[in-house]
Amino acid sequence: MKTLIRILVPLLVPVALLLTATRLLLTPLFVNVEYHMPGFPADPYGMTQAERLRYAPLALDYLMNDEGINFLGEQTFEDGTPLYNERELSHMYDVKVLTQQALRVWVGVLLALAALGIAAWRLGLLAEFRAALGQGGALTVALILALLVLIALSFDWLFTEFHGVFFEGDSWLFLYSDTLIRLFPMRFWQDVFLALGGLSLLGGLGLWRGLRPQMNTDKRRSSTTKRKKNRSAD
Repeated sequence: MKTLIRILVPLLVPVALLLTATRLLLTPLFVNVEYHMPGFPADPYGMTQAERLRYAPLALDYLMNDEGINFLGEQTFEDGTPLYNERELSHMYDVKVLTQQALRVWVGVLLALAALGIAAWRLGLLAEFRAALGQGGALTVALILALLVLIALSFDWLFTEFHGVFFEGDSWLFLYSDTLIRLFPMRFWQDVFLALGGLSLLGGLGLWRGLRPQMNTDKRRSSTTKRKKNRSAD
């Protein structure tokens, strides 16, 4: 169990932090804040901010609810024109599948960490568990810093590679006049990646630096216990 904790917990922590940040961004609050950010590009085809704030949460609702693609397919502009075309609906279906899978992984990882924590407590391995959490935090910091460097150097490449991994072919490419691009321009996705990185980085730093004093205390206690055992043996 000690070996399992030392290996598995540091690997699970970055996943837990990144997916927790993802879940935090899957809220109307983030969309609202994003549209009010200075310099956020206006829709060149005339969609107002009020219309964006009305239509964008519908896409978010679809990703989080149990409805089929008709939930979006039945949405229309004020003039009765469908909000999304067939290509956009097909992509949103794929996005929902990916989102739901990610959320299931998120819950599974949190449950696994909780189970390992309980096991560590029952077996007297809390010091090892805390140390593993701190190591996971440090690993998260390293990974997120690498991600932020990639964003700074070539966000377009990173964005393309991300879609190449999770979606087939060019199903995620649209015209600038399509609703998905008008609601969620490239600036939106740049801020999403930065927010994911920032939130995960804060979580990683919190675990890494926050647990360090306790880890040092645990090491001192362990050293003291070993010295006492050695003296008793003598």
